[in-house]
Amino acid sequence: MAFQEYFPLWNKLTLPQQQRIEKALRLRQEKEGSQIHGGDSDCTGLILVKSGRLRAYILSEDGREITLYRLLPRDLCLFSASCMLHSLQFDIMIETEEESVFWIIPPDTYRALMEESAAVANYTNEIMATHFTDVMWLMEQILWKSLDKRLASFLLEEAALQGKDDIRITHEAIGRHLGSPREVMTRLLRYFQEEGWVKLARGRVQITERAKLEQLAE
Repeated sequence: MAFQEYFPLWNKLTLPQQQRIEKALRLRQEKEGSQIHGGDSDCTGLILVKSGRLRAYILSEDGREITLYRLLPRDLCLFSASCMLHSLQFDIMIETEEESVFWIIPPDTYRALMEESAAVANYTNEIMATHFTDVMWLMEQILWKSLDKRLASFLLEEAALQGKDDIRITHEAIGRHLGSPREVMTRLLRYFQEEGWVKLARGRVQITERAKLEQLAE
């Protein structure tokens, strides 16, 4: 499928605007674990996911990571073009969680579209509001929800993303998502296993009592 079928505002653009995007557009394919945006000093451009899955995250001063949100097919990321949106001061990193294909719209090209098209400007504001909602939801989870509940929620979310209860993920990766050291994740996962809720194997976590995790997550 072509870019036109993934970008919801394509038919609302004029022919010259469409031609400008087509001329500037870049298609990239990256393997799992590739960093594609390196913080506010890096102005990659707007990212529109064609296939695969990306992860937006932030780094603490001591190097710990915490996932802000995921980007799935058809998702558009604005924070990768922070130089275009001068009011944004987020130092966000973006990497691929699996082999991914995505388009990059150069920031200058998209900025011009925003200035010319009310539809593009409104759509951009909607996307920004969605990203901020995701970040605020995460902050509420961190502030008000215990780590065991957040872990249960994460495992259920990850199972939904991977489409199976036998999840391919390491304890270290879970820690990066939740902003917690690997050792803490290992202790919690072993507790979950002792309770019979999960079964652990190297690089895998299998959910065995989904109802118990759902009850904990709530």
